[in-house]
Amino acid sequence: MNRHQPRITLLAGGVGGAKLATGLAAICEPGQLSIIGNVADDQEFHGLWVSPDIDTLTYTLAGRIDSDKGWGLADESHRVLDGLKRLGCDSWMYLGDQDLATHIMRTHLRKQGVRPSIITQRIAESFRVQSNIVLPTDDRLQTRIRTPQGWLSFQEYFVREQCQPEILEIQLDGLEHATVTPEALTAIREADLLVIAPSNPIVSIGPILAVPGLGQAFALSNAVKIAVSPLIGGATVKGPADRMLSACGYSCDNIGIADCYTDLIDGLIIDHQDRSETEALEERGLNVMLTHTLMQHTADKARLARELLQFAQELVTVEKLAC
Repeated sequence: MNRHQPRITLLAGGVGGAKLATGLAAICEPGQLSIIGNVADDQEFHGLWVSPDIDTLTYTLAGRIDSDKGWGLADESHRVLDGLKRLGCDSWMYLGDQDLATHIMRTHLRKQGVRPSIITQRIAESFRVQSNIVLPTDDRLQTRIRTPQGWLSFQEYFVREQCQPEILEIQLDGLEHATVTPEALTAIREADLLVIAPSNPIVSIGPILAVPGLGQAFALSNAVKIAVSPLIGGATVKGPADRMLSACGYSCDNIGIADCYTDLIDGLIIDHQDRSETEALEERGLNVMLTHTLMQHTADKARLARELLQFAQELVTVEKLAC
């Protein structure tokens, strides 16, 4: 691994992934960092194609995110959606006026036949994002959640139902027609360091790795591969990852996280609170780093990013010594 300017590719979902992406971007040179984002949460609202995780990455890296909510743009108004509500339209997916502009542009270009990957690049450039935001596929993927009330799209479960219904099954639709983008393959093949963000392993990272050809490229890469656990003390900071792990048969701890990434990673970064799990993780052949993984402030994100790079360099050194 290039010690000074390693090429880094991050697999990321929404809020947690965007935080680590911000930390890495703060210590990387322009063009050094690529982020492959989740598109399985995408859905059409009010005739517009909305890509929540990709937009969260874009807005966060641009410094324009609504930090209180963790999604959407700061200094937002909601006059359009308020108007739609008065007209009797569903308004549970609360999209701001500036945010709607992004979705209008995306939908317009999609109807013109422009590849979603190119659209993503154009939107990122318009927000002056210097890191490369990459789509795993240009095809439509859809995470669906089966509950006692029936099947829901991820946004219906997450936003409208506030993650309240019991999870009976999780399904990813569209894989049979999905093709990995050349940009994603390039980002993986050229990486010196592959990082899995502290995102939901089931519905954020899982759909990325499930794209035919992408997971295989990740597994075959000679890059150092490190995951950052989304759990602290057996629970998520935000979101339903803990319940989804249980629903899919994984233990709700860092052992479960490691099982999600079996044969994919060399090291796992966990929080100090989970020190007791270190031995069991090491018995699985993983290198483990203990640190404070909660990223509340800008300094936390950059610190964790620097520690991650140091951990990766140590793994390279250990491998060289072993040889």
